[in-house]
Parts: sequence; C-alpha cells; structure tokens
Amino acid sequence: MLVECGVAGGPVLPRRPLVNTKHCMSVAREEVFASSTGAYASLVRLARPHQWIKNLLVLVALVFSRHLFIARDVVLASIGFVAFCALASTAYVINDIADRETDRLNPEKCDRPLARGDISVETAMRFAAVLGAIAFGLSIILGWRFLLIALMYVALQFAYSLWARRIVVLDVIAVAMGFVMRAFAGGVAINVEVSPWLVFITFGLALFLSLSRRRHELSVLGGNAVNHRGALAEYSVRLIDQMLAIVGGATLVGYMIYTASPEVGAKLGTRYQYVTVPYVAFGMLRYLFLVDERDDGGDPARVLLKDRQLLVSVVLWILTEIVLLYL
Repeated sequence: MLVECGVAGGPVLPRRPLVNTKHCMSVAREEVFASSTGAYASLVRLARPHQWIKNLLVLVALVFSRHLFIARDVVLASIGFVAFCALASTAYVINDIADRETDRLNPEKCDRPLARGDISVETAMRFAAVLGAIAFGLSIILGWRFLLIALMYVALQFAYSLWARRIVVLDVIAVAMGFVMRAFAGGVAINVEVSPWLVFITFGLALFLSLSRRRHELSVLGGNAVNHRGALAEYSVRLIDQMLAIVGGATLVGYMIYTASPEVGAKLGTRYQYVTVPYVAFGMLRYLFLVDERDDGGDPARVLLKDRQLLVSVVLWILTEIVLLYL
C-alpha cells in the first residue's frame, strides 16, 4: 500500500508546499537592495545637490581674474567648489533636522526626507558629520585662510538656524552673507584679490533673491507662514515689495556702474563689459515676474533650472563674459 509519509501503516500526513529556497533568497536580496537604494536616495535628496549651483560663485574669482586657463588655479578653485558643496549640504542637513516639524506644515517642504520620516535623525546626523569632515579636509588642503572662511560659514549657518532667522531683515542679510563668503573663498583658493565690486554685487543679488523667497513664502503659506518661519510675522507683501524695489534697483545700477568703470575696464582688459547689462537686467526682471505673477521663487536654484528664459539669460551672460575677458 502506498502511503504519503513513506512508512507503511503510518498516518497520512498533509503535503507541505515545496519551498524554492533560491527564489526566497533572491527576493530577500532584492528587498534589501531596494531598501538600501531608497536610503541612499533619501540621503542624496537630503544633501540637495540641485542647490550646489549656488556654489558656482566660488569660481567667479577664477573667471574674472583671467586665470580660467591656468591649470593649477582651475584645480584649486574646483577643490574649493567641492568643499563648499559639502559645507552647504552639511548646513542643509542640520537645518532639516531642526526644521523637520515645521517643514511638515509647508506644502513645498513636507516631502523632504526627514519631514516624511524616510530616514532617522541619527542617520542624518552621521551623514552631516561625514559631509563636514570632507569639507574641512578639503579646506585644509587650500590653506588656513580658506579654512577660516569655511569655519566662519559654518558659524554663520548655526547663528542663522538658532537665532538670526527669527529676526526680521537680519534673516535675509545672514543668507546674503553666505553668498559673499562663497565669492571670497574663491579668491582665497587661488590667492587673488577679491574685488569690492564682486562683494557688493554678490551681496545685493543674494539679498534680492532672499527677499523674493520671503515674498513667495508669504503668498503661498498665508496664515501658516509664521509657523514655518518666525520672522515672517514681521513681514508683509507690501513691505517686501518696497525692499525689493530698493535692493533690486541698487544692484542693477551698481552693476551698470561696474561695467562702465574705466578702472575696471583697465584691470580686466576690456572696455565692453556694459554689453552684458541686458542679460542681468532681463534675469532680475524675469525673476521678479516669476515671483509676482507665477507665485514662484520658493527655491531660486530650482527656478533657475526649470525656467528656460532665465537659464538662457544666465548662460549667455557667462559666455559673453568669457569672450570679453579671454578673446
């Protein structure tokens, strides 16, 4: 007599489904891989690589000192660029850790990894430590003056996160100073003098972008704006529009004077810098249009990358400057 268990006279046992061990192991590996990939993707998003476009300011001194084709200076400026990318990402991670609760109230920031709970605070802190170590290691390579600027930048970011961002006007000035430090760092990296014109125009343009961002936040968030950023309680759209008129006008006029200055022309070896004024004017006015009419401007880096007209004006400005300075 045939029996299921293979023992004559024994009880009939139910069949167990055959288990494909190799298949289970494959599925487990895929799940682990998917989990790891998701974690890495969240860390990349936490670093905000699209914001690294701001760190191109580190390369401005390289271009305007007419050292663009000196290999050693290109390498040093590139190291400075990477260092500031790591520094900026460190600051972004720290800010996201501090702001994870308020970011959940912001429709444009609620999908950030920490606000969504995609990664833990402990993981984010370890990631910030790694980025900071990379940044300071590269800064040491570039010398003590670059390292000093890097330390000042970090101090500024902590001051902004813990205190300055809650004080009206000081919050946007602190952000603008971060851009100025980038420009200074680029000059220090290749050991060239940083022009006061570069400092003034960088500060004005950064202040213009920061105020535009505050205006966007007020327009989009409405009554929840104060919960997102304390200083917004002291701002109004009307006040920011007045500030934008002052800062934007001063920056544009300052750039015009810079391009027409005989002293600047003699130093740069060209008298035709003024031909770049239309690009700058168009870019600033286009950005105001996007902020006011399209309710855009919450993230200047994203606006630049997604608005074709604005991007074309910036690219044409860069190419024209290179032609004027080097040909």
